[in-house]
Amino acid sequence: MSNQKSNKNWKTQLHEIIYEADTPAGKLFDIILFFAILASIILVMLESVKRIDNRYHDFLNISEWVITILFTIEYIARIISVKKPFRYITSFYGIIDLLSTIPKYLSLIFAGTHALIALRALRLLRVFRVLKLARFLGASNNLVNALKASRAKIAVFLFAVLIISIILGTIMYLVEGEENGFSNIPKSVYWCIVTLTTVGFGDIAPQTPLGQFIASLVMILGYGIIAVPTGIVSAEYTSQSKSPNKTTKEDTVHVNTQSCSNCLADKHQDEAKYCYKCGSKLHYD
Repeated sequence: MSNQKSNKNWKTQLHEIIYEADTPAGKLFDIILFFAILASIILVMLESVKRIDNRYHDFLNISEWVITILFTIEYIARIISVKKPFRYITSFYGIIDLLSTIPKYLSLIFAGTHALIALRALRLLRVFRVLKLARFLGASNNLVNALKASRAKIAVFLFAVLIISIILGTIMYLVEGEENGFSNIPKSVYWCIVTLTTVGFGDIAPQTPLGQFIASLVMILGYGIIAVPTGIVSAEYTSQSKSPNKTTKEDTVHVNTQSCSNCLADKHQDEAKYCYKCGSKLHYD
């Protein structure tokens, strides 16, 4: 019985260190993890520079292996410290953690997969837990809702832009012709889209006075077109911000990073004893 209790105790402590950022040990772990991820990304970037790689290849390679092994241990520890490991493995962060760990091992078998280690940058999303930025994400929810509410209007707008691009591209094909680089209608439509979006690669340019006049109209039209979706989303965002009853749980009560070892839900209220999602006790007896 004492062994079972001891076993639960070390699992509880491991879970609190790895999954929670409110305790000193958990915060220290996340900060160390944060800098380890940054170091790993910097190493990959430096290795892509041939001059640096030729001179420090062994050091860079050994450093990456050390960090990869540490991430592997961390990944295994995360699996061990939860009641339902499969839940973590198939979660968003679980998949990210796996994808950021296996590329170095795959590089032993498949050449070129080593660069996928840069996926570790996605693990920097954990900084929201470390710095407790989650409670300030309420405004981002308004933006997401505004984009969702605007999707029909934006879709109609994009469809109209596509039709305009096809029409103007066809006109430019007829005006300029193959001798001026507008060899076919798809290529002319491509030119129109590039000009309309004010990108202007310059690989194709009208040569005739009429073509240059039409190009000028397309450029001016482009500035107006860019402003339309911004206005649509801005209007919807303002509407979302002014709507009543838009406060989130984080706005009304203080929540912490305490994580449920059963379902991995976080953002529990202070002094909470049970998980709001699955009802499991947040701590072992």
